Amino acid sequence: METPNTTPPSSATEPRTSYLEEKAFKSRTLLVFGTVNDVMAADVTRRLIALDAESAEPIDILVSSPGGHLESGDAIHDIVRFIAAPVNMVGTGWVGSAATHLYLSVPRERRYCTPNTRFLIHQPSGGAGGMASDIAIQAREMVKARERIARTIARETGKPLEEVLVDIERDHWLSAEDAVTYGLVSRIIERKTELREA
Repeated sequence: METPNTTPPSSATEPRTSYLEEKAFKSRTLLVFGTVNDVMAADVTRRLIALDAESAEPIDILVSSPGGHLESGDAIHDIVRFIAAPVNMVGTGWVGSAATHLYLSVPRERRYCTPNTRFLIHQPSGGAGGMASDIAIQAREMVKARERIARTIARETGKPLEEVLVDIERDHWLSAEDAVTYGLVSRIIERKTELREA
């Protein structure tokens, strides 16, 4: 009697996904979509390093993310600044929290967004638990992270640190136009060709 084949059929989308990823890679475009976590950070930083090794041509990163794990955002932020190839950041959809932090890794003149993008800046949040001494340690670390985020926003927007600290005390939403005024974004664009315009 013939043994039935229990191997699940491969997804019909896999070849298409691979093809699209290859095309995006060849066009020197990376996507940061969804929650920022260690898996995403490893994938994005690996691709950044590979693209940097291949050429000194600009790399475009499209960001649409609610944020996530701050230290994973830090990893992307720092590698963008570490590599030699220039990077253009393009916000689309929404760019919030840890995603805003990685978005700010490039100079202001290389920060763009599409017309309907919304930005969110705020202080880090977390659920402290455990023994009282551990909760106290976590609270101190959150205060340090808050100050670090505020310093980054102040440095990259030109806003006074004291003003940024007040702004991130609660959720602070900005439209594309508001983000330009605030200094998060240099220019609102509608087409990719505008990235190459001086």
